[in-house]
Amino acid sequence: MLNSTLIGTIEKAKRYAEEPDRRIVFHAFRVTVEGDNHEHQVDFDGGAWSCDCETFDRDGYCPHTMTMERVLGDMITPVPIVEDQA
Repeated sequence: MLNSTLIGTIEKAKRYAEEPDRRIVFHAFRVTVEGDNHEHQVDFDGGAWSCDCETFDRDGYCPHTMTMERVLGDMITPVPIVEDQA
């Protein structure tokens, strides 16, 4: 039988999970995305994405970061890219 403290903890976790836009803010994380040919390391830190693939190095975005944006949807708020004004 579950004790009342555990039951309360589970109920609180369910409530928090139902309100992710109000309760959860991602600051940084690292995931591995399995590409067609290789695994790629994707990082999110301080609102900015990065990936170890050549496409990201060249273009600043790639299918691996875009995959994570789709998976996480509105839970992630990336920092807007500001181009040099020079």
